[in-house]
Amino acid sequence: MRAALMCAASLIATHALAVTLSLDVKGKIANTNDATHTVYHFSEAQLLALPAHSITTSTTWTPRSTFTGPLLSDVLKTVGAQGTQLEIHTFDDYTCIVPVADAGRYSVVLAYSMNGQRLKMSDFGPLFLIYPRDTFPSELGGPGGDSKFAWQIKSIVVK
Repeated sequence: MRAALMCAASLIATHALAVTLSLDVKGKIANTNDATHTVYHFSEAQLLALPAHSITTSTTWTPRSTFTGPLLSDVLKTVGAQGTQLEIHTFDDYTCIVPVADAGRYSVVLAYSMNGQRLKMSDFGPLFLIYPRDTFPSELGGPGGDSKFAWQIKSIVVK
């Protein structure tokens, strides 16, 4: 029994390490880079090549921290997003819907680091959707605001 638990823990740790920084965007987009012309796959290098921006804020799950990554609006511009809503999908099967307009209104960041440390699966990575909650507490606080803070993001569907 103990050997089986150790093996399971090892597999989980290996899976957590195997997830690389990447993002798939599909749906109502003008630009694709896959063979079927349905997805824009951002590799780690492509995400890191986008201009990095930082938001210093607290979240329900973290103390006040500095989160860094590309602006969501830059990602949407790259793919030629043509919708009004974003369906965010995560590795732990969470799905949330956020308005495309939030990207510009709040300068939302797809963070890949927190306080200078790269995010891992065990700490909100590889990507964490960050809003400037401390700057807009009445708009982004509470359960409605919390529902927009998605982590372990793997894909976005533009609707």
